[in-house]
Amino acid sequence: MSLPAEFHEIAKRVNNWGRWGQEDEIGTLNLITDEVVKDAAATVRSGRRVALALPLQQDGIQTGMIPGRVNPLHTMVQINQELFGPGTVATSDDAVTMGLQAATHWDALTHVSHSGKIYNGRPAGTITPHTRARYSGIDKAEHIVSRGVLLDVARAKGLDRLPGDHAVTPEDLDEAAAFAGLTVKPGDIVLVRTGQLQVALAGDKHGYGYPSPGLSVRTPEWFHAHDVAAVANDTLTFEIFPPEIENLWLPVHALDLVEMGMLQGQNWNLENLSTACAEARRYAFLLSAMPEPFVGGTGTPVAPVAIL
Repeated sequence: MSLPAEFHEIAKRVNNWGRWGQEDEIGTLNLITDEVVKDAAATVRSGRRVALALPLQQDGIQTGMIPGRVNPLHTMVQINQELFGPGTVATSDDAVTMGLQAATHWDALTHVSHSGKIYNGRPAGTITPHTRARYSGIDKAEHIVSRGVLLDVARAKGLDRLPGDHAVTPEDLDEAAAFAGLTVKPGDIVLVRTGQLQVALAGDKHGYGYPSPGLSVRTPEWFHAHDVAAVANDTLTFEIFPPEIENLWLPVHALDLVEMGMLQGQNWNLENLSTACAEARRYAFLLSAMPEPFVGGTGTPVAPVAIL
């Protein structure tokens, strides 16, 4: 089934191919300039740090709904082993097998394709079992530190959590920005809180993934207009699931990653940050969200920290 005309019309309006040159592989991360980072550092007042990552554990949030995206299998490969003889220093080592997007993560620009293309018009066939993602792998996203802004859509509406059928619209984002008393600026990393992660934290992993509130197909135009560098939220699917347009699956992924070249993150724990921002009465902070540099990876675990 081909993508509908509505999708292609939005794609034309948000397309960034060639904006930073034909060789570009990082898309909207180009908006995080030295000046943007310097200004972001100036948002730090108290030094309070809020961790935003879920723990990496075998009893994680994955249920098998997404094939191959397995929770971390953590194995000890040596325990207190005296490598150089009795009475010498002993070491312990461990190994892990996991889906790179199993928990809190960034999607690389190569995570999805459509119409045979990835970001900047390159062929989707450049992703292979041997080369992985030849272009725009997550290792190319070397520096993800900028001003973070929390758009707490749920709190702005007076809710702990949005209903499962709520598609977050540009109007919702405007409402949350007004509630926070801030203006989203070029180079910002926007964190959108729906409250959906509460479902997973309460132990209902299946209910966390389906049905789920998430971003509407209309939001990429809002992010494009504000020159946002990256977006993350507190859901498994990022966008509303099931989709708002029947049989149009993952359109926001395709618009953000392929057309706009904008990284997106999922499964971010924004609950403590919501509380911290409400207590401090400010919703902008320095955000460090450095990706693990898996060469050719289409995604990566991340342990983001917001510094107020």
